[in-house]
Amino acid sequence: MKVSYFPGCTLNTTGKGFDNAVRASAAAVGLDLVELPDWNCCGATYPLIIDNMLELAAPAHVLVAARDEGNGLTTACTTCYNVLKRTNLFIREHEDERERITSFIEATYAGEVDVKDIVHMLRDDVGFDVIREKVVKPLEGLKVGSYYGCMVLRPPDEVAYDDPDQPRSLDDLMAALGATPVDFAHKNECCGAYLAVKAPDVTREMVYTILRSAQAAGTEAVVTNCPLCQFNLDRQQVEMQKLHAGYQPIPIFYFSQLMGLALGLDASDYGWERHYIDARPLLSQRGLWNGKGNGD
Repeated sequence: MKVSYFPGCTLNTTGKGFDNAVRASAAAVGLDLVELPDWNCCGATYPLIIDNMLELAAPAHVLVAARDEGNGLTTACTTCYNVLKRTNLFIREHEDERERITSFIEATYAGEVDVKDIVHMLRDDVGFDVIREKVVKPLEGLKVGSYYGCMVLRPPDEVAYDDPDQPRSLDDLMAALGATPVDFAHKNECCGAYLAVKAPDVTREMVYTILRSAQAAGTEAVVTNCPLCQFNLDRQQVEMQKLHAGYQPIPIFYFSQLMGLALGLDASDYGWERHYIDARPLLSQRGLWNGKGNGD
């Protein structure tokens, strides 16, 4: 099954390990991610007030490129998904603005592309049962709390492919990989997002609330599908150890890293060295890491 793939800026740079794991894991379950040629940044944020149609030109250009490839469109970055999905919907529903946008980018486009987040595709187009059958090294004994954040859940009428209040997709994927999903109350609360730049202390306390909720429920690791969430939840723990006496940090995984391990793939290029809280000791305890990126 071929689908056009938009890696986006983060997965092409600081999140390359996430990207490597996504591509390898998708291929292993029969999903052929074909990177869009000559893609550009999606804009990184969807404008709250759309007065200037130029703000939608960048994501519209990506959508046109995907339409021309004819394979639909998926992305693993939740921010990119949010921007592309909402831009597509806006173009589809607003004819006058559509003409202004498409005139600027010198293309005709009316929202024909089907935009999906990669977890969405793994669930609905591949199927978690199919993925379960391909697991060769189950994540047995690994208690994982799935953190969803905001971008694939809000606004629900525009982007949500899961219940915005009680999402299950990541939990069900972890179960298919053999892990033990742990539900916790703050799995869909905001991590602070870009507040990490201007107000890191605020972000830190938001992250502390999320992770303490996860730990209180019995998780020993958190998994996410958002590069910004992964960074905030991972990086803020360094300072949390200094400010909150007795706080014990936990690893923050990308879902694709665990998926690659469960599928028996070589995970040596999954970016483990970029984690602020080293995830490998826990993986070693569970027999999932031998220093080479797999548990063989």
